[in-house]
Amino acid sequence: MSREPSGGSGPAKLRAAAWAGMFVFGIVMAVLGAVLPSLFERIGFGEAAAGTLFLTMNFAMLVMTLAFGPLVDRFGFKALLAVCALLVAGAFLALGLAPSYGLVMAAAVVLGFGGGGLNGGTNALTSDINPANRGAALNLLGIAFGFGALTVPFLIGALLRSLGLRTILLLATLLSLVPLTLFVVFRFPKAKQAQGFPLRQAARVVGHPLLWLCAFLLFFQSGNEFTAGGWLSTHLQKTYHVAPPAAALVLAGYWAAVMAGRLLSARLGKRLSGERMALSGAALALAAAAILVLAPSGPLAMAGAVALGLGFATIYPTVLAVVGESFPDFTGTAFSVVISVGLAGGMVAPWLVGRIAQASSLRQGFLVPVANCAMVLVLLALVRRRTKAALAGSYARRC
Repeated sequence: MSREPSGGSGPAKLRAAAWAGMFVFGIVMAVLGAVLPSLFERIGFGEAAAGTLFLTMNFAMLVMTLAFGPLVDRFGFKALLAVCALLVAGAFLALGLAPSYGLVMAAAVVLGFGGGGLNGGTNALTSDINPANRGAALNLLGIAFGFGALTVPFLIGALLRSLGLRTILLLATLLSLVPLTLFVVFRFPKAKQAQGFPLRQAARVVGHPLLWLCAFLLFFQSGNEFTAGGWLSTHLQKTYHVAPPAAALVLAGYWAAVMAGRLLSARLGKRLSGERMALSGAALALAAAAILVLAPSGPLAMAGAVALGLGFATIYPTVLAVVGESFPDFTGTAFSVVISVGLAGGMVAPWLVGRIAQASSLRQGFLVPVANCAMVLVLLALVRRRTKAALAGSYARRC
């Protein structure tokens, strides 16, 4: 049963703050990959050290994702989101100024902590302040992420020669001060468990079967999304001999399809259930993933890559909406569990693709997303069945 959050600034202001925070998280997720070539040139470390940077940042993000939920349920959103935005701003500045690999590593750790809090906190806040249309609101939040993820790569591609990396990262620092200002100025809803964190009730939430169905669903879906973001361009180049500029454009098309699908889902949310749209998207994603493995030519594989983004678009926000609707008194804690398990999948799947590619080929490696998409489809059907049964039971009790 959902309820309106008590206290705080108006929903429109809080939505704007959440969008700004998610926009900056999009920058966090794209910045390391975008600046690595310049860091290689400036500092002189190799690919293995770069891989350690990604692993360290993702681990720090996982730790913060586990911690943020109980913190916001107990103390509220304001302080955590403000601190995390400040950490991200400091990390961007440090990346621009760091003269050594050790300081770049420290910046990556801080970036992971700050980004993990922004991701979980803005999703949980959006769920809380939109009890009547969580799915549409979370889809729109995902669009803010997409714009953020495109920002630094675009600036580097267009302005690196004229401005330099330090100036671009300074711009990223200034952009991250926007949500920090909003988090400090706006009033947020009171903490749901301000009187003390009820461990027994939280344990019941953490042990709920529906929560773990959603968590494992996000494990496979995040694995898909991290794999697509990290390997699509390389797969098109090595398997289908697509030219690097064309492969980069296809990757941009993939992200554009994700954003377009989320916008369309937000528009259709009042006519179609989120679960039905997510199931349709999962079926499209499974077909698209199969095309990426079986396509006989580059153009067909490129079309499959864009279709994959469209299929993925609504799955993640829909699952978070189900979690927010099912556990409204412990949104933060529930989101901590499912997003953390999702991050674990996002770390495992790209690694597994790389191992298979090294042993065989990337075409074989992309069987991992095919299997993941099949699991997502099955788990979405189970989640939909459970939520329909819960609604039917709630209606019967009221009657």
